[in-house]
Amino acid sequence: MKDFQKSLISIALPVTLQSLLQSSFSVIDQVMIGQMGSESIAGIGLGGKFASVYSVVLGAVAAVAGIMIAQYIGQKNEKNINKGFYVNLMFAAIIATVFMAVCLIFTPAIMSVYTKDTATSILAEKYLRIYSLSFIPMAVSTMAAVLLRCLEAAVFPLVASFVSVLVNTALNYLLIFGKFGFPKLGVEGAAIASVASQIAACLLTLGFMIYIVSKTKLKLKPDILLDKKEWKQYFGIFAPILACEFMWIFGENVYAAIYGNIGTDACAAMTMTGPIQGLMIGALSGLSQAAGIMIGKALGNNEYDTAYSDSKKLIKYGLAGSIILSVLLVVFGKYYVLIYNVDTSVQTLCYRLLIVFAIVSPIKVQNMIIGGGIIRSGGKTKYVMWIDIIGTWIFGVPLGLLSAFVLKLPITYVYFILSQEELIRLIISLVIFRKKIWMDNI
Repeated sequence: MKDFQKSLISIALPVTLQSLLQSSFSVIDQVMIGQMGSESIAGIGLGGKFASVYSVVLGAVAAVAGIMIAQYIGQKNEKNINKGFYVNLMFAAIIATVFMAVCLIFTPAIMSVYTKDTATSILAEKYLRIYSLSFIPMAVSTMAAVLLRCLEAAVFPLVASFVSVLVNTALNYLLIFGKFGFPKLGVEGAAIASVASQIAACLLTLGFMIYIVSKTKLKLKPDILLDKKEWKQYFGIFAPILACEFMWIFGENVYAAIYGNIGTDACAAMTMTGPIQGLMIGALSGLSQAAGIMIGKALGNNEYDTAYSDSKKLIKYGLAGSIILSVLLVVFGKYYVLIYNVDTSVQTLCYRLLIVFAIVSPIKVQNMIIGGGIIRSGGKTKYVMWIDIIGTWIFGVPLGLLSAFVLKLPITYVYFILSQEELIRLIISLVIFRKKIWMDNI
């Protein structure tokens, strides 16, 4: 029990704090930009929404790296640890380059899908073009952070995130409002600050990784040479994760397009909920990361009973934590909306959306821990792929389109109805978890 708690704290606590710091990126951006009105808020929200497609695809690569490295550490297989790190670093760099090129070249076409409001679209384009320059440093720092967490040195990515948030905050203040002789750049200033902070995080995380590896017996040597069987195994894990993450984020972008086409106020109100959603999910994301690493190591060492019992503990912790946070959100959410310089009607709408999120949040957290952490840890990523496809595309998207454009319901009802996809996901995930068919040593 002590070993479980020690590992949980050493992984989950730093990851949770880092997620909260990363979520504060959007809080800082939006609170400062929020002083400039609804169009600027919606512009950053929509520009960031497409950028989130890249973040999710990168997250898929990071998930594969975590599965492979955690299990290989459990097996004490140094050669495969190297392959797990460098192969995924290579794919992350390729994906970052492709997404950056798309954002730089096709930005107007991308934003035309999200909104018909010309002013909002122009602001979103400016934000996305600049922000895309952060994709490559983000890829490097993400892969380095995965390795550090698997080595139970998660505190170092936390330190890097803390420094990057300080950089982001300072540059936001200087560049958004034009303080101390700097130009007043508004939305573009927020994007530049985010890019600079990601570069800072990359350099620090990479430095920490080199330091920690030098302190361990692990010899990190570049190795991307997989044989035919290993490539087949790799893509057998990676392809379902990539497919499900891409389909999920594509669905999220369909939702963003639905909100954007309901109206600018509705889009702004939903965008205002983003930081709070990120903070609440981030507060418990450490449990999901810990699940992937701890359960992965146990499975790699053929400790199946330990893996299952520890999984149940993590699920219970997640449920208790999410309920507490939801109650706090209902109580204090009405004060959060007041920090934005928008019409009272937009503030009221945002608070109503926060209440809906508070209701759905415990289910979302359970899905994050069970599907995103536990089931994936055994390499059975096809199960998670089908769970997400069924939830988003069989239920979420059709319900969103029906409620918004056929029934023409207000955005709070649209959001609640399409969020029922989370309940479908949870039911399927629990069935798979209880059957133990996800448990495997890769």
